[in-house]
Amino acid sequence: MVSVATTRVRQSRGQFAGLVWTLIRTDFKTRYHGTIGGFVWALLKPLTMFLVLLAVFSYVFASDPQYKLDLIIGLFLYEFFQESTKAGLLSIRAKGYLLTKARFPSWIVVVTSASNAVITLALFSVVLIAFLAVTGRPPSPAAVALYVIYQLQFFAIVAGFSLAASVLFMRYRDLNQVWEVVTQAGFFIAPIVYPLGIIPERAHAYLYAWPPTPIILFSRSVLVDGRIPSLLAHTLLFVETAAILGAGLLIYRARASRVAEDL
Repeated sequence: MVSVATTRVRQSRGQFAGLVWTLIRTDFKTRYHGTIGGFVWALLKPLTMFLVLLAVFSYVFASDPQYKLDLIIGLFLYEFFQESTKAGLLSIRAKGYLLTKARFPSWIVVVTSASNAVITLALFSVVLIAFLAVTGRPPSPAAVALYVIYQLQFFAIVAGFSLAASVLFMRYRDLNQVWEVVTQAGFFIAPIVYPLGIIPERAHAYLYAWPPTPIILFSRSVLVDGRIPSLLAHTLLFVETAAILGAGLLIYRARASRVAEDL
């Protein structure tokens, strides 16, 4: 009996992994379908954007070389947040036809919807770290490890939002427009184009409440400044990540059963 149960569990895990891989591969192929470059664009986009931004801001902010890197990191991380949350919000609506043809949890569609944004962010991260190493400022292994942890937390934040927003969007279609306005305003809430120091310290707590803010600042700190944020800062980021992911799971569980009715 034990061996049969174990075999079934392994088969179930294999089917689950196969489904996730199929969804990720399909999203990736769909994004570059019909293009001449195909997969090459996935490599060229982060590299080209990095070089263009670096060249442009080398002239605009020539007196502050660190600002250029801070800006580029902020732009790419916020682009990941904006793209992945938008895809997550629309995921069930966009792929509802899959749920009517096969039996599998709808959360798989939601979580894998960010795959293209994750691939782009991963490639950008490789380019960024390689650039820092070539220019004589290689981040330490500990800094790279922390940076990876921050991005995993960022993905957890995105997943939490996407789980909640995807099921709410099936009922409240204005949520798409509302979130677009929020993310556009949020670009100026996060310290991307301005240093955090120009904002009064009493307002910093409100800026940190916007999820991209601590991820952007911590990523800059470990990669560019070579400084590790305090234990308290890491604890607060963990609490914020857990709260967003937990809230997303609760909302998803409360409304997931109604998804089929709203499709």
